[in-house]
Amino acid sequence: MIPTDPFSANFLSSLAANLATQLIDAAIKRMGSAFLPSAKQAALKRCLHSGIVAIAAAASKAEKDNAGHLAEIFEKFFQEPDVGKQLVRLLRSQPLDRAELAFLFQNSGYDAGTLPHLNFDQCLNAFEAAFLTAALDEPELREVIQAAEMLKQTHLQQELLAAVRGLIAFLKQAHLESLHIQAGLLTALAESDGRRLDFQWPKTGDVTISGSVHGSIIVTAPNVTVTQTNTFTTQDKHDHARQALRHAYLNHLFSEARKLSLSGIDPKAASSEQESRLQLDAVYTALFTQSAEAWEAGGKPGRMEREQRRLSALEQLNQHQRLVLLGDPGSGKSTFVNFVTLCLAGEALEKEEANLKLLTQPLPSEKEEDKKRPQPWLYGALLPVRVILRDFAATGLPAAGTAATAQHLWQFLAAELERHNLGDFAPHLRTELLNAGGLLLLDGLDEVPEAHQRRQQLKQAVEDFVSCYGKCRVLVTSRTYAYQKQDWRLNGFAETVLAPFIKPQIENFVDHWYNHIAKLRGMNPDDAQGRAVLLKRAISASTSLQGLAERPLLLTLMASLHAWRGGSLPEKREELYSDTVDLLLDWWESPKVVREPDGQVRVLQPSLAEYLKVDRKKVRELLHELAFQAHAAQPDLAGTADVAEEKLISGLLRLNTNPDVRPQRLIEYLSQRAGLLLPRGVQVYTFPHRTFQEYLTACYLTDHDYPDTVARLARQDPNRWREVALLAGAKAAGGSASTIWLLVDALCENDYSAEAVSAADVWGAHLAGQALAEAGDLKQLNPRNQNNLARVQEWLKQIMRKSDFPATERALAGNSLAQLGDPRPEVMTLDHLEFCLVPAGDFWMGHKDEGEEAAPHLNKQLSSDYWISRFPITVAQFQLFVNATEHKLGNPGCLKDPANRPVRWVSWYEAMEFCDWLTQHWRKQGLLPKQWRVQLPSEAEWEKAARGGLKVPKPPLVRPVRELAATTLKLTANEEPQRRFPWGENADANRANYVDTKINDPSAVGCFPGGKSLCGCEEMAGNVWEWTRSLWGKDFMTPEFKYPYDPADGRENINAPSEILRVLRGGAFSGPQGYVRCACRNRTNPDHRNFNFGFRVVVSPSL
Repeated sequence: MIPTDPFSANFLSSLAANLATQLIDAAIKRMGSAFLPSAKQAALKRCLHSGIVAIAAAASKAEKDNAGHLAEIFEKFFQEPDVGKQLVRLLRSQPLDRAELAFLFQNSGYDAGTLPHLNFDQCLNAFEAAFLTAALDEPELREVIQAAEMLKQTHLQQELLAAVRGLIAFLKQAHLESLHIQAGLLTALAESDGRRLDFQWPKTGDVTISGSVHGSIIVTAPNVTVTQTNTFTTQDKHDHARQALRHAYLNHLFSEARKLSLSGIDPKAASSEQESRLQLDAVYTALFTQSAEAWEAGGKPGRMEREQRRLSALEQLNQHQRLVLLGDPGSGKSTFVNFVTLCLAGEALEKEEANLKLLTQPLPSEKEEDKKRPQPWLYGALLPVRVILRDFAATGLPAAGTAATAQHLWQFLAAELERHNLGDFAPHLRTELLNAGGLLLLDGLDEVPEAHQRRQQLKQAVEDFVSCYGKCRVLVTSRTYAYQKQDWRLNGFAETVLAPFIKPQIENFVDHWYNHIAKLRGMNPDDAQGRAVLLKRAISASTSLQGLAERPLLLTLMASLHAWRGGSLPEKREELYSDTVDLLLDWWESPKVVREPDGQVRVLQPSLAEYLKVDRKKVRELLHELAFQAHAAQPDLAGTADVAEEKLISGLLRLNTNPDVRPQRLIEYLSQRAGLLLPRGVQVYTFPHRTFQEYLTACYLTDHDYPDTVARLARQDPNRWREVALLAGAKAAGGSASTIWLLVDALCENDYSAEAVSAADVWGAHLAGQALAEAGDLKQLNPRNQNNLARVQEWLKQIMRKSDFPATERALAGNSLAQLGDPRPEVMTLDHLEFCLVPAGDFWMGHKDEGEEAAPHLNKQLSSDYWISRFPITVAQFQLFVNATEHKLGNPGCLKDPANRPVRWVSWYEAMEFCDWLTQHWRKQGLLPKQWRVQLPSEAEWEKAARGGLKVPKPPLVRPVRELAATTLKLTANEEPQRRFPWGENADANRANYVDTKINDPSAVGCFPGGKSLCGCEEMAGNVWEWTRSLWGKDFMTPEFKYPYDPADGRENINAPSEILRVLRGGAFSGPQGYVRCACRNRTNPDHRNFNFGFRVVVSPSL
């Protein structure tokens, strides 16, 4: 129980004693007899007591009014056995796993909303510094703990170390049973004469070095120096000036980050200077990543249950000191950078509208408990430093061929401060980043041109800066494909990919959008809410709109169009782009009110068409041409291309019929414009987003030699022209449905032939499938187009089997095939389901990676042949079961995926019910002998099928269900009978769909032929976890049924109660490589359904 006086001497001593017991037990297990002597144990207790006093002082200083709550959290935290296991690393001279400790601290009750001023990382620094400093004075520990070396390696702030030295000096003088801590002030009676001693813990980051003792230290005792200094709060004139500069810098960041330009998105708002910008804090919706919680566990079985929830972008930033945030164009990368900058600056400025409370607001969710749980952020109001990397590349990098360093990035930062009249803050910023750290946000790595090795220089500068400013946290953003396809990945950086919006995020954004628009326009709140409801219904009712709304950029455009057009929305991507381009062009080209340079006289600029006295259509056609030329000539396949001012001006002057127009006046006119073309540097323009560049290029190609030119370009250089070709096909089909087939013919010219397959043919067929899936009308086809469709389907089937084609592209081919109609009966039907024969015989089960409870052993239990399905059961196959039985779905989402993907969101009970029904169905059809049945595989059957026995069939025997007769097999020795993965010993993201494959979703079955097992089974590794019929036990952490595997010990009792966990195997698309090993075991309740749970079946004589 927490005492009335929270941080009393008894409470602190109790925490230290309990923690010492944990560490001593753990240390003896790991380090033998080093900690057996009682003198060493007493010394360790004293060091831990110092650490706990330091962390309590730091925490209570930060949260002065929450001492009771802090004490409750610390009591739970230090009693958690995993905390002791982590802290024992200090005894082994190893760095702490701060991400794991932060997770455990959150589990103990911490949330940033309740304790907004607490910085856990800084508190942990205080504990570590105090523990190691105390250990320096303990002779018994010098041979065990390398305290001096560890203090050097941890790079803790000198100010913190100075404060800790003062604390240790205080504790040496104090009678510890009289110790008390309140709001960072430690009080005690002197051990020598009973006088009162006081020690004030300094505010973190507010300390400078003065003399031999540093920090805000007030100690009244013999032989202890007294000094009191503060960096950011002292009253001398120099500090006042620094504070003012810091305040001005933060105000500048706050103002810039808060702006969310409409850029033509909402003409009614953009028409008013007062309403020309949204406020980011009013409409921002938190972003999820593709990463799940379990990734941080590194494949530890004890953390598998955490895989079920994806982490937010903020949670990732909280976990990783150095992070690359990846995402497609318009996925919200830059918006996240701006939002974090806004909230950190706002917290430091004590802004009510944007601060840490807003930053850590709960994630949008359909679960009530999630709506109440703030996101974690353990680092307080770090000083944000935002850098637009394309600007740095343009003006801050050295000449080509010269190595870039941290100094170049620093000089750019200093120049940017000077440009905004904040140059005097530069030396203070540098000092703070070096001593206290900060958050460096580097936005748009993919937008840096590759020409002249600029990206390599950028990598050099960033990595050197990170090395020099080691206390800073760093976030870098980039387009996913651009980053992953290059060999210039940043060393030492974690990576995560932004996830598409889900329903709660979409609805959250729409609500915030209309609330804010109502305020901007003076709309009636009830009317605004009604429109929000209509938009949410429109999105929910349309699959195509749902797909568009998953991208934040397109959702913003949809919301704007919905408001502007009175509730009507285009459903197709091309139509949405078309309407959006019209809006952007309208804003760029329309009349505008501006101020003269003296700020006094207002003048009216006519529209561009009026100014040039030319048809607006001609202006649009010129932009099409400029987009095509820029896109074709762009050196890099990322970001937007440059449009030279000379080309733009000369093109407009060619159209011009107004004799009063002069080039210089036209340049001045365009420089004051925004919309479809934006100024980017001197004499250079660009499009606001690559999406619009690609769409305008597609418009040009639909009017020039369609479809031959666009098909030729796409077949030869698909990475550059893919999106253009798809948009061109969709645009042409909007005019006449038959035109999409012209493009399909041009892209996919030849029938598939295994003997003559060129790269151009493969890419052409792949893009033909995507174009048809996006814009084709397959309802009424004439014979010619039926043949064309069959040709494309055959190509897509073969592309999915091409292991030399990128895995992400094979998955896309599977998606296209699903939309066009997958012709594979073994995937789409039940009566043609294919099975692989697993011959009787011994096999190795378990693996040393799994620990003692699943140690490897030779399993001799499977003495009969059995057949296991080649693929997991698909959505189409489960749909047949549902239709036949009128089964009431536990989660309707199980049938919403494409038909050729593995079914998911099914419980163990539903999988068993499917097996029972299929047994009866096949018996009635005469496909299954009466003594045979369909079942979920046992763990042993599953693992043997994945790894192979000591003897394996060569070649594998794969047959449809109607041909499962006994046969004579040729068996050969398994060369790797204890292999880790179905294909061999090493992980390979091209052989299975798991996190490193970067598909981030289930894939159509059959996309990973290179990952098949020796028995012919596919998708055994990755894609979805697969239910087995085997039991685990009641305790998630400790299996009741251990190895060696014995099927007679009750572990295959299919009638076991629901509190007994069932085992799943195989890993999933959402998990790390450690989960896709043959021996890896997961477990959960049999009535549990999850986004990555599926199953496959076995057929054998009745079990």
